Amino acid sequence: MTTQGTVARKSLDNQEFFRLRQATEKIGIALGKRLSAHLETLSPLFVPRKLLGTFIKSAVVEDVPRSDKAFADLQERYASVSEKPFGLPKKLQPPLPSLMGQLDAALYQYPLVLDSGGESKTVSVTSPVRWILSFRSECPLVRLRAMVAGTETRNPDDMRIALLSHLALVVYLKHFPALVGLLGDLRYRVEVQELSDLGGLPVVMVTAPVETFLPPDEFILQITQLSGISAFQEVTGTEAIDNIPDPLKNSLKSLLG
Repeated sequence: MTTQGTVARKSLDNQEFFRLRQATEKIGIALGKRLSAHLETLSPLFVPRKLLGTFIKSAVVEDVPRSDKAFADLQERYASVSEKPFGLPKKLQPPLPSLMGQLDAALYQYPLVLDSGGESKTVSVTSPVRWILSFRSECPLVRLRAMVAGTETRNPDDMRIALLSHLALVVYLKHFPALVGLLGDLRYRVEVQELSDLGGLPVVMVTAPVETFLPPDEFILQITQLSGISAFQEVTGTEAIDNIPDPLKNSLKSLLG
């Protein structure tokens, strides 16, 4: 899904860009480490068996209330994306293969189509403040995309487990909404996005409260032409840090009028 329309555009010169690029790199690394630490701490709260019960393979076999509804929800979402572009059967056969309880976070990337002298050029843009979450699997998003693109041999079992690792987390947060609130208290915005290059696959995206922006198309073209790489990163800096909102402070203030 291309979401550059949600990112602000600001003009800047070369000197300012290189200064902000270094700042963005430092901020992105720090935010990534912070998220990894949070996910590690929260991992005991994300147990696929607590959602799907006997519908999923597990060392512990137990019936879970409303697991039939959770499985039906998962089945419906899986059927809507499994055939195209993955070429997988629509029907899931329980018990599903075991899913790891740990969560993985992949930096969010999206295509940005630019006009280069009357010809279109696609640049892959990475956000330093947005990540796609999933249950950990041996087929992360980069491998799944490679299989769909044909740069890696398709493995149906790996593709199926990759889809389940994303879709199960979408369903998990729907059935355990308190976890969305908890992530919100940690200052992450949680939402479900559809990835158009993967047949509209719904995924969980978390965003840190740091604003980013993109320079004009002409500037991005100039930088990518100089580097020879069709890739770019959203930009942030000190001003964005100063503008980080404090939801708790704001909510308490609202109580006092």
